[in-house]
Amino acid sequence: MPDAAATLRVGEALAGGVAAGRVLHLRGELGTGKTTVVRGLLRGLGFTGRVKSPSYTLVEPYSISSLNLYHFDFYRFKDRTEWLSSGFREYFNADSVCLVEWPERAGTLLAPPDLDLALEFAGEGRRAILHSHSRTGELWLLSFLSRA
Repeated sequence: MPDAAATLRVGEALAGGVAAGRVLHLRGELGTGKTTVVRGLLRGLGFTGRVKSPSYTLVEPYSISSLNLYHFDFYRFKDRTEWLSSGFREYFNADSVCLVEWPERAGTLLAPPDLDLALEFAGEGRRAILHSHSRTGELWLLSFLSRA
């Protein structure tokens, strides 16, 4: 991905596979574009409002049509016990879509996602690496590849 516009397009392509109950983990160093991918995904779902990073609030909720989508950022978690006391477990259910930046900060307390997106620096641009961890994730990945 050569620039921010390309990173937004990755998110837009991911939007086609979004459905209730799905979980996406976003991994990568600071500045690799995790929030930009989420912004693109939300735009791809038709959301036109402001999309901000939940770095300080830890979660930003979005209601899009009949979809309840939650954008998490666990960067500020010091250890996995903060996940236990956060009350976020209830958000991860069959009726919600959860997009999680810095999932590793919750340790092994988070279940594997349907789809895992790793972003890394590649010269002047970025590289996106996707892995599915469920049958649903495989379908989501196929949907992404057909749109990318």
